[in-house]
Amino acid sequence: MDSGGASDPSRQVRVRFVTKLPAPLRAPPTFIAVPADLTRMGLSEIVNSLLLAASPDHQAQPFDFLVDGELVRLPLQEFLLAKGISVERVLELEYVKAVAPRKQEDPCPHDDWVSAVDGSNPRIWRDASECTHILEGHSDGITSARFINKGETEDRLHVVTASKDRSLCLFKFDTSVSIPKQIGAYKILRGHTSSVQSVAVDPSTNMICSGSWDNSIKLWSVEGSEEDGDTVSVKKRRTNSDSSGPEESQFQGSATSTFLGHTQCVSAVTWPERQTIYSASWDHSVRQWDVQTGKETWNMVSGKALNCLDCGGESSSLIAAGGSDPVLRVWDPRKPGTLAPIFQFSSHKSWISACKWHPSSWFHLVSSSFDGKVMLWDLRTAWPLASVESHKDKVLCADWWKGDSVISGGADSKLCIASGIEIVLSY
Repeated sequence: MDSGGASDPSRQVRVRFVTKLPAPLRAPPTFIAVPADLTRMGLSEIVNSLLLAASPDHQAQPFDFLVDGELVRLPLQEFLLAKGISVERVLELEYVKAVAPRKQEDPCPHDDWVSAVDGSNPRIWRDASECTHILEGHSDGITSARFINKGETEDRLHVVTASKDRSLCLFKFDTSVSIPKQIGAYKILRGHTSSVQSVAVDPSTNMICSGSWDNSIKLWSVEGSEEDGDTVSVKKRRTNSDSSGPEESQFQGSATSTFLGHTQCVSAVTWPERQTIYSASWDHSVRQWDVQTGKETWNMVSGKALNCLDCGGESSSLIAAGGSDPVLRVWDPRKPGTLAPIFQFSSHKSWISACKWHPSSWFHLVSSSFDGKVMLWDLRTAWPLASVESHKDKVLCADWWKGDSVISGGADSKLCIASGIEIVLSY
């Protein structure tokens, strides 16, 4: 059993283990007495012993434990003392599968920094190991990339990329190939006067928005033909990298609207609801925008230049953001009269470069930092669930992948994947 270093190792606490996990992982509901100095590792050993006694085929695995909805991250007696919970009562401990990567995939090397990921970076990788497509169209570094989910099959994909060359490019392609294939943009969006730093897709997938170093947010139409007012055919392009392939028109689009209000770089944008856009900026603010009117409807000043932003939690109502300090902060815009964060996570050692909510959990986030680490978080504890140290330099981007993996890219020119992360869905 694991010891937490309590002053009285002979003291015991009566506990009852409960869980929402399926039947093979349910321990007997009777209470037992356990040493009060146990940490979660020791508690996990006890649960595994109980499960093994009930089923000889049980495979031991790590568990986390909750008391009144909060994850236990201290020795049991210290946790109870900190929370003012009597050690005399029968303590109900809910156990869940521990959230931590169980496998580190081999890194995927790139020619330069990996600065954007959304299931992958703008190279499309099959099973994160084989490069199948190279998307070409920008004349400078790519800063952001997003898939546009148009309800098509997995073999047909749309992608938008943003670049330091002040433009955005739209790509569409067939993934059913076996060798790397070069794909040109079918539409180029121009209008920003400085580097485009971020891009987001609206829930209907008909529009995209972008944030730029020119301090503006612009909205663009995904669809477009020569009849559309915002789109003109600018040239023909080959559909294949060789000169023998057929030619297609390449269109150029202009913004449908522009939102002004930030005074420095718009470093991140997200579009969680059709009528609402959130933005983060180096001017230290997070702003909410009404898509129809283009007006700012909420403004929160964080005190730090911000690099990243994402919406999640219950009903996608919480905002997570990080920037020029080691603290990942979470706000709730629904709470009137206060702009203070409701959660702060401060285990990183340098600037935070990216943050993303898990797509199917209210509680879980991933963050990356210039300290070279990727961390997994749960709103129910201030300590990280796991710290992934796959990179040898600054981590520039991170995202969830396939629900049970985290992908990240860095200044070490590597795309890294940490897999086998088991998360009980909360939706």
